[in-house]
Amino acid sequence: MTSLQILLESVESARRDFIAECEGLSPAQVNFKPDPESWSILDNVEHIVRAEQSGISGLWKALDGFNRNEPIWQGDPIHRGLSIEEIVERTWQTKEKVPPIAAPQWGGSLNYWLAMCRAQRSMLQELVQELEGLDLELIIFPHPISGPMDAQQRLEFLRFHARRHQEQVRRIKGSEGYPGF
Repeated sequence: MTSLQILLESVESARRDFIAECEGLSPAQVNFKPDPESWSILDNVEHIVRAEQSGISGLWKALDGFNRNEPIWQGDPIHRGLSIEEIVERTWQTKEKVPPIAAPQWGGSLNYWLAMCRAQRSMLQELVQELEGLDLELIIFPHPISGPMDAQQRLEFLRFHARRHQEQVRRIKGSEGYPGF
């Protein structure tokens, strides 16, 4: 297994765990908000889908630019060699504001958003196949909060982000007033 395949599996593992945390819930549980400013579980799932779509699409754009020798981003790769945890620590505020492209907007059925979440797997697998053997540090797609991140860091972000929101879902489930069914 290559390092890229190992990274892909870490993303998939985080996604599976996130999905498992959100399955089998009642409508009351899915839509519960601990307070008016908080997101519901449904909001978290929609956000994960929208954020992953944006990130995966951006990586494809960056790869296409790299292959044409026309990178979509040029400048100082300020995060070179850093893990995603280090990048987030350096660039995020305690309660970060979601970029509009990844903000929950549609609502609807939890099962729809979970199906969309599962569907990301095939898009990511194809992207990883295209990235295999390339220098990931040279394929850069900026994150709206953290700035320029290379392909490895962007893939690490998918893992990190799913784990972060899985923990948010757990906190919602442990909140006072969370419905029992």
